[in-house]
Amino acid sequence: IRLTIHRSLALWAVAFRSSLRASCTVWALFLSLILLLGNTTDWIEDYSNIQSKFSLRHVEFPEEDVCYLVPGEIGTVLDCNFKPDAQTFLVIHGWSVAGLFESWIHKLVSALFEREPTANVIVVDWLDRASHHYPTSAENTRLVGRDVAKLINWLEGLGYPLEKLHVLGYSLGAHVAGIAGNLSNNKVNRITGLDPAGPTFEHADTLKRLSPDDAKFVDVLHTNTRGSPDLSIGIQRTVGHVDIYPNGGTMQPGCSLQNTMKMIATYGLYNMDQLVKCSHERSVHLFIDSLVNQDQQSLAYRCSSKEAFYKGLCLSCRKNRCNKLGYNVNKVRTTRSAKMYLKTREMMPYKVFHFQIKLHLFSQKNMALENQPVKISLFGTRDQRDDIPVVVPSMITNTTISFLVTSDVDVGELLILKVQWETDSYLPSFFSTNEFNIRKMRIKSGETQAKVIFRPKDVEFEDLIQGGDAVVFVKSKEHEQSKREAR
Repeated sequence: IRLTIHRSLALWAVAFRSSLRASCTVWALFLSLILLLGNTTDWIEDYSNIQSKFSLRHVEFPEEDVCYLVPGEIGTVLDCNFKPDAQTFLVIHGWSVAGLFESWIHKLVSALFEREPTANVIVVDWLDRASHHYPTSAENTRLVGRDVAKLINWLEGLGYPLEKLHVLGYSLGAHVAGIAGNLSNNKVNRITGLDPAGPTFEHADTLKRLSPDDAKFVDVLHTNTRGSPDLSIGIQRTVGHVDIYPNGGTMQPGCSLQNTMKMIATYGLYNMDQLVKCSHERSVHLFIDSLVNQDQQSLAYRCSSKEAFYKGLCLSCRKNRCNKLGYNVNKVRTTRSAKMYLKTREMMPYKVFHFQIKLHLFSQKNMALENQPVKISLFGTRDQRDDIPVVVPSMITNTTISFLVTSDVDVGELLILKVQWETDSYLPSFFSTNEFNIRKMRIKSGETQAKVIFRPKDVEFEDLIQGGDAVVFVKSKEHEQSKREAR
């Protein structure tokens, strides 16, 4: 009875605090009743060993730590104006070389407030434990996870519904989130892992890292999984219900050495760390993009491998085979983790449009060529996109090939397609004898799921010559007619 009364009073107190109609007399009465019930640590557990700090950010000051929630001290809930009926986000940073917050934190906080203006946004500050040598900081994730679990249990003890709690963890912070979710009395609604750290976690037990069991729904973005599993900055294995690998999960667009050198030349050597963290931190910015660009939501597609995805073989949305990246992800839980892929641009908004191009190659001579450079131009009802560079993995006589093309422009309904086969030779094109004949192309759009057949405009076959001019294909009514006949 004592516990029930205490929880109810705490919730009523917060509700009255946020109401303009609450009088000072009523407010004082509630505080008095709470104090009469005794110290709050009597009825939960001992919070004295918590070292992590929990900054409740304000929508007008997203960069500043103006108020801290202290588990066990009900007054901090009231002083910080924690809203008991609002969505709550817990943001957990990762390893910190300098012992300072990185700039992405306030950008993410601002984006969360932009999307959910009335939300509670709590930043977990564990900088003291995160600024050691990496192995020590990685080991400290267990202690920090315990701190966060105590905060979650305390809020739930005050009556806060965990179905409104969304935990976001970056790098080591993703494993902190997983450990906290595992240790909390009941499952939180959602954990989002933003490129969870790889070293020491790739082969770790599920209790020591993020896993699908840590929340009702766990979604993960993998953006820096290069190298061997033990040395990869981001974890390579699936650790959620939905694991998304943008651009194959390795090098992200705009994060090459060349781009980094340009940044250093422009802004100075203090941007040197971008070489390491550019792809790693892209996970955060992809999630921010999903918050602030609601009309340009990126789609990811389930696929067995990135190689199959780059062939355009996985652009189906049937039976939950595609999903939105980021905040609006469809919370589909399966017995096995869903491994999903997509391509993105190098800057925000990151969304691109995916197309599978499938065609059969005819030739009078047998040829087997690999990694051929091709340029694709798309012309649609809304816009056009010229000279999209594509490397076709293989071009073999009398073989059907398939490859992926992406456009950062929404061309609308596709009407015309141009293909130009480039040459990597310095010799004039008239020395080239490589030529394929193409009768038709099948195009599938990932975003619209439309399937369209394209044919040469005035001839039965079009000649695609290496180093030659672009060849043109136009939309055919064949597919529409066959569908009508099937009906």
